[in-house]
Amino acid sequence: MKKLTDFEINKRLENLTDWDFYDNALHTDFEFDNFKDCMSAMNRIAFECEALNHHPEWTNVYNTLDITLKTHDANGVTVLDFELAESINKIVEVED
Repeated sequence: MKKLTDFEINKRLENLTDWDFYDNALHTDFEFDNFKDCMSAMNRIAFECEALNHHPEWTNVYNTLDITLKTHDANGVTVLDFELAESINKIVEVED
């Protein structure tokens, strides 16, 4: 998998709501109504991660989920990270 350039990443971010690029990775966070809703979203995301065989770095504290995406084998962001980010936005129902 080829690492994307900063230009390619920033161009793709124009169409990806609520994600940022810094520290050589894509980042977002979501706030849910409660812990149960947060864990439910994490479980749904986990199935998509398994299907893509691509796994995020993430943490959750009560109702907040922080996600970092990068492809470790490429030492940066790849198309796969954007595929997973788009899937995550659909699961969490992020609106433009």
